[in-house]
Amino acid sequence: MKPLDPRLLHHARAARRYIALTALTGFTTAALVVAQALLLSRAISPVIEGRAGWADVAHLVGWFVAVVAARFGVLMVQETFAHRAARDVITDLRAQVLARAVEHGPRWLADGHGAQVVTLATRGLDDLEPYFVRYLPQLLLAATVTPASLLVVFGLDLVSALIITVTLPLIPVFMWLIGLLTQRFAAEKLLAMQRLGAQLLDLLAGLGTLKALGREHGPGRRVGELGRAYTRTTMATLRVAFLSGAVLEFLASLSVALVAVVIGTRLVAGNLDLTTGLAVLMLAPEIYKPIREVGSQFHSSADGVAAAEQAFAVLDRPIPPAGTAPAPDLRRTTIVLDGVGVAAPGRNTWAPWHLDARIRPGRVVALVGPSGAGKTTAASVVLGLLRPDAGRVRLDSGAGEVSPEPGADEVRPDQGAGGPALDLADVDPAAWRAQVAWVPQRPIILAGTVRENVLGDAADEVDARAVAAAAATGLTEVLAALPAGWDTVLGQGGAGLSVGQRQRLALTRTLLGDEQLVVLDEPTAHLDAASERFVLDAVAALRDAGRTVLVIAHRAAVVAMADDVVTVQSRTGVIGERDVPPLADRAAPTATQPAAEAVEARP
Repeated sequence: MKPLDPRLLHHARAARRYIALTALTGFTTAALVVAQALLLSRAISPVIEGRAGWADVAHLVGWFVAVVAARFGVLMVQETFAHRAARDVITDLRAQVLARAVEHGPRWLADGHGAQVVTLATRGLDDLEPYFVRYLPQLLLAATVTPASLLVVFGLDLVSALIITVTLPLIPVFMWLIGLLTQRFAAEKLLAMQRLGAQLLDLLAGLGTLKALGREHGPGRRVGELGRAYTRTTMATLRVAFLSGAVLEFLASLSVALVAVVIGTRLVAGNLDLTTGLAVLMLAPEIYKPIREVGSQFHSSADGVAAAEQAFAVLDRPIPPAGTAPAPDLRRTTIVLDGVGVAAPGRNTWAPWHLDARIRPGRVVALVGPSGAGKTTAASVVLGLLRPDAGRVRLDSGAGEVSPEPGADEVRPDQGAGGPALDLADVDPAAWRAQVAWVPQRPIILAGTVRENVLGDAADEVDARAVAAAAATGLTEVLAALPAGWDTVLGQGGAGLSVGQRQRLALTRTLLGDEQLVVLDEPTAHLDAASERFVLDAVAALRDAGRTVLVIAHRAAVVAMADDVVTVQSRTGVIGERDVPPLADRAAPTATQPAAEAVEARP
């Protein structure tokens, strides 16, 4: 990251306002510093030389006090707005990183980037505060106070100005050399923190399973190792910061001392008047101070700079352009998967591979196949969360059944009964997702009451429709066992409910919705027979309501109740363009296999 990265101004509007304000305060501070030195030298030197008394210079002392007060006021304004700008910029960047991570899709997050984004959006970006509060103001002061003061010194005393001009570049040179080392330590510290955060997230997610298997102590040792690695990198960064601060202080002090010795020698020799000597002697530290502070504060902001680099990497990563076409009505639209293939990251595998299927309105379609074949990935493609690497998803509007009847005119693969087919990639994602409901294996349940999670608001009344939906999914039995029924408070992720009870809650919420397409990811996994029966009844209720259900199934009971069964297959081999035949070279997708003809696909 550059000292003032243009990407920061591009992505954070609050940063632009803050830079403008800091530049203004920097110019004001430069003027006040020069005025302070000149006023103090003109007030003291006549008294020391006996040319005037304190009464004669009282007005200069008054102006000096006013300048000091003004400088204090400017500093207060700058500090106040620095903290506000840091808060606004961090909040803005955090929201943008999270939004862009969602746009990249679940596959990108699952490919090792999820933990990185979590650490970056929580602890990582908080380290930007020292950058805004300490480093950036000193950087702008170095660009204003230092040249302004040096120009005044050139006008007062050429010899002192030349000494400062020769010694001043030593500080940036050493600052650059030390900064290279500090950046490496800061990057290593952030990486260690991300590894530690990822390990803790995984450990917390599977702590119950590890405890049940008696394996909870092994990950603890790994977390301890990561914690010690983070401590080592943090201490290394601090060590370099302290050493570099001492070096910069030594250089600045030595340079000011050199100026002071030359001024003292010339004062004794009578080659310099006291007023000019005092003014130059007071301006010299102000010339070195901003640059010295830039070097010192760079180390405290290095962690934030490293986090900002990662944030910009997420924000600048290109994403496919979103579609703009309005989504067709799924009550009269068949979803056609035409040779869909997705390259599994890190596995050298297509999962799924050449998937052809039709999802017709008002029917229950089951995706079956071995583990790892790509059933969940295929569902993500239908949800619009993932774009296929091969093939496409077409939306054939018009009649629900696309396959022509015997003797009827043939329907081309790229045209449905209601007109030209629409590619899902061309559809507005928001309009598409408004018609789609998704119930994953671990339903999303927020901290709050059962009423809030099912109905959406604590103030919503439990009407007859909600009671009927709860009875259909078996949630009524769950409510009867809860201490406060609908108003029972649940923890994050549904803490307080079993896995089966969480599924019933999620299915009740789905029944009460009006989304036409419902995607269920193994809804009966890890459930007993009684809970499975309620899930099957809920799926039947969805079908009876005329809604389309796409269910990932492993159990025979779910496959048996499906209207259509689609077998998902994978292929292992070299992934490249030659493995994917063009759409024109493949036959049109056949009709989805009826469930009665797919008994062999059932586990």
